[in-house]
Amino acid sequence: MATTSRRVLAAAARRAASRVATRASSAITAVKGREIIDSRGNPTVEVDITTTDGLFRASVPSGASTGIYEAVELRDGGARFMGKGVTGAVKAVNEVLGPALAGLDPTEQQAIDDKLLALDGSKNKANLGANAILGVSLAVAKAGAGAKSVPLYRHFADLAGNEVSPMTMPVPCFNVINGGEHAGNALAFQEFFVIPTGAPTFKESMAMGCEVFHNLKKVIKTKFGGDATLIGDEGGFAPPVDAQSGLDLLMEAISKAGYDGKCTVGLDVASSEFKVKGEDKYDLDFKTPEPKKNTAMTLSGDALADFYADLCAKYPIVTIEDPFDQDDWPNWIKVCAKLGDKVQIVGDDLTVTNVEIIERAIKEKAANALLLKVNQIGSISESIAAVKMCKQAGWGVMTSHRSGETEDNYIADLAVGLCTGEIKTGAPCRGERTAKYNQLLRIEEDLIEKAATPIYVGPGFRTPNWMG
Repeated sequence: MATTSRRVLAAAARRAASRVATRASSAITAVKGREIIDSRGNPTVEVDITTTDGLFRASVPSGASTGIYEAVELRDGGARFMGKGVTGAVKAVNEVLGPALAGLDPTEQQAIDDKLLALDGSKNKANLGANAILGVSLAVAKAGAGAKSVPLYRHFADLAGNEVSPMTMPVPCFNVINGGEHAGNALAFQEFFVIPTGAPTFKESMAMGCEVFHNLKKVIKTKFGGDATLIGDEGGFAPPVDAQSGLDLLMEAISKAGYDGKCTVGLDVASSEFKVKGEDKYDLDFKTPEPKKNTAMTLSGDALADFYADLCAKYPIVTIEDPFDQDDWPNWIKVCAKLGDKVQIVGDDLTVTNVEIIERAIKEKAANALLLKVNQIGSISESIAAVKMCKQAGWGVMTSHRSGETEDNYIADLAVGLCTGEIKTGAPCRGERTAKYNQLLRIEEDLIEKAATPIYVGPGFRTPNWMG
């Protein structure tokens, strides 16, 4: 079996190499970084790379709910932009990283990423900033695709050694109810997903998701009034609900849209935000100030795991992200053993797209899926390595946006190229979210027109047709 796998990978590498060999070499001639504004009104880094084939641009997202083990996002501090400026990261692009890439071939992603990491010289990119390094790495990937005259999703597939055909369109996980750090309501859990696993194509999954979204708005307005339909950072609604009543709203909207049995649901708990420091307790009423706080909503780790099990018994939950704090390994292991055979247990703050932490999580059976966020680790090559490690362990992989996004839609291509099988990029609302969904619609259309009709993986999203 191992010999067959090596032969397949070797053949894939030869085919990818042949695509490169048939073209004239490209070279980086200029790199320019700048400060732009993300969807939350905060600065972020954008990078232009000019090659002998043209100009290629990428911008970097930023999270609100961030894991403590993520690569360092360099911010300026001080009064400007309330300390969130990125002129230091831009300076690193323009004065350190960019000049070092002059003359290099952008198709050599691994070699270039290795050079970027060496220039930073720290383990967590604290010197030059993960936001500076990722901006360059992403722009290089786009330039590499341009040099080969192939779509970005095809280039990502080549970089990963994914030659499986037909390609796979991911199942979208629409975050339609927001809580936690993404909304001003009292809801502890951060995201509630509608997942159209019963759709026949990606295009149809988008129609289903949008129809459920609009029906949900009507349901919320009827129950709570128009103010409750105001949207959060990721385009979802923020009604005054708890976890169970939030799931009830989803199920009612799915039914009203006519998709009973065709949509499943999921949760991003983001529990690191409400872990009680130094205790085996989680405060599900953490946003309510004393003395109004409901102490009955503070649960032990075991009680919280039982709560998840109860929810899974009542609702068609197929994925739970960050059910416990990023350092609460014992409870992660317990919940994965308890629910992991039927429910995807996704590491986000736990694993931060870092192969060293992922390796531990695989060994200890603490999770069974990765949330892929490239800005958590800071380069395309490291992200691909994380995905391949997870797939080879039989894990699922969910490609993800961040709450602070830009119009850049590269994660759509990443989800298809790396055959992740699932993607979350907010509600079908707000331009920085729909930019990704619209790119996926274009990719599906492109593949169909090339007589390479892709698979929509549906309920098999945890084990799509390329597993690393």
